[in-house]
Amino acid sequence: MHTRLLPLLIVLMAAVLLALGVPLAVSLAGAQQQKVVVDRIDDTARFAALAQFVTEPTDPAGGDINERRETLRSELRSYHEVYGIRAGVFYRNDSPMAQAPDDWFLPRAGEVRDAFEEALLSRRSHDPEQVWPWQRHSLVVASPVIRDGDVVAVVVTDSPTGQMRSRILQGWLVIAAGEAAAMLLAVGAALRLTGWVLKPVRILDATTHDIATGRLKSRVAAAGGPPELRRLARSFNEMADNVEDVLEQQRAFVADASHQLRNPLSALLLRIELLALELPEDNEEIASVRAEGKRLAQVLDDLLDLALAEHSEASLQVADVGALAAERVAAWAPTAEAKGVRLTGNCPPTTAWADPVALSSALDAVIDNAVKFTPADETVEVTVTSNGDTSTVVVTDNGPGLTDEELTRVGDRFWRSGRHQNIRGSGLGLSISRALLASGGGSIAYERHEPHGLRVTVTVPRNAPTGESTAQGLTDR
Repeated sequence: MHTRLLPLLIVLMAAVLLALGVPLAVSLAGAQQQKVVVDRIDDTARFAALAQFVTEPTDPAGGDINERRETLRSELRSYHEVYGIRAGVFYRNDSPMAQAPDDWFLPRAGEVRDAFEEALLSRRSHDPEQVWPWQRHSLVVASPVIRDGDVVAVVVTDSPTGQMRSRILQGWLVIAAGEAAAMLLAVGAALRLTGWVLKPVRILDATTHDIATGRLKSRVAAAGGPPELRRLARSFNEMADNVEDVLEQQRAFVADASHQLRNPLSALLLRIELLALELPEDNEEIASVRAEGKRLAQVLDDLLDLALAEHSEASLQVADVGALAAERVAAWAPTAEAKGVRLTGNCPPTTAWADPVALSSALDAVIDNAVKFTPADETVEVTVTSNGDTSTVVVTDNGPGLTDEELTRVGDRFWRSGRHQNIRGSGLGLSISRALLASGGGSIAYERHEPHGLRVTVTVPRNAPTGESTAQGLTDR
C-alpha cells in the first residue's frame, strides 16, 4: 500500500508544482520580452522625432536637410555599433532615409516587411510573437514618422534576441531550482504523511497475521495516525477480545465435555466387560459393543488433546529438528516393522524455532497416519531439509493417496476419506498436528506423492518470532 500511495502523492504534488511553475515561467518570458519591446518602442520614437524634420532630398533647403540626415545617420550608426541592433528610417517608397548598417534594406517579405506595412497605416506595429530560449528569432518594431498628419517614413528596428533568451533561460533555471527544492520538500512531506497514515495499518496487518496464525493474545499496540485508524485499532482489539473469549468458551466446553464423558464411558465399558463374563467368549455382539466403546473413548481422548493443543501456548526455543525427527522415526520403527512397512529417515541436524513437545506430537500424528495407510512391503520416508528461512520435515508414503477433492478437506476435524472408514482412527490426528504447529508459527501441507501415496510437509520457522530473543541465533550444526 505504501508503494501505491506514495507515488500517487508525489504525482499529485508534481502536478501542482508544474501547474504553478509553468505559468510562472511563461510570465517571466513574457515580462523579459515586453521589457525589450518597450525599449525598442522608445528607441523608434526617438529616431522618428529626429527623422520628422528630414524632408525629401529634392527640398531646396539642402543644407539643413543634409545636416539633419547626417545627424540621424550618425545616431543610427552609433546605435548599431553599441547594441548590435539593425535600425533604419525608410520612406514610403522603401528607399532609405538613413540606415545602419549601410547594406541593410527593406526585404520583400517577412516580419520586417509586415511591420513596415503596418506602420504605414499610421500605427505602431503589433507586439512580436513570444520568443522562447530555443528559438533564434529577432524582434521587429516599427513606428511611423508623421508630419502634418501624414506618414512620410517608417522607423524599423530589427533586434537580436540572444541576451533576452539568455535572461529568460536563467530565470527558468532559478524557477526549476525552486521547483526541485519544493519537490524534495514535498517528497519528504509525502514520506512523513504516508508513514503517519500507514503505520497503524502496518501494525494492524501484522497483528491480524499473528491472530490468523494462532497467536490469539496479539493486540494492536497504541500508535499515532489519523483518528479513524486509531478508532479502528481500538475496535479491532475489542473484536479480538470477544473472539478470544468465544473460542476460549468453546475450547473449555470441548475439554470439559470430553473430560466429563470419560467417567460414565469408563463405567459403561466396565459394565460391558462384566456383561461379557456372562456371555460366551465368541459372542459377536458383545465384541462389537466393546470395540465401539473403545473407539468412543479414543475420540474423547483426541477431543481433549485437540482442545489442549488449541488452548496452550507454544514454548518456543531453538530446537534441533533433525534430531527430533530421527527420534520419532526410531520410536515408530517397531510399529512399522510389525506391519511390514519400511520406515526410513534422512534427518541431518538443522535448527529452527519450535516447541519440541508440540513438534514431536505433530510428527507422531503424521508418521502414524503414513504407517497406518501404507500397505506391507512399501516404504515411508522421513526427510529433513532447511533453507535460510524455514526447516521442513517431509513424510512421504506409498499408500493409496487422496484425490484432488480429498486433498482440499484433509486435516478437517472428524473428516476421513470414504475409502478408509474401515481403518481405525477418529479423524482428529491431523487437526491436532495443525493446531500444535500453528501455535509455534509452523504449518502443515499435503500433496500427492507420485506414482501413488501422500506427501506431508511440516514447516517450522528458522527466524525468531516477534518478541523472542534472537541472541542464540540459528546455524546448521
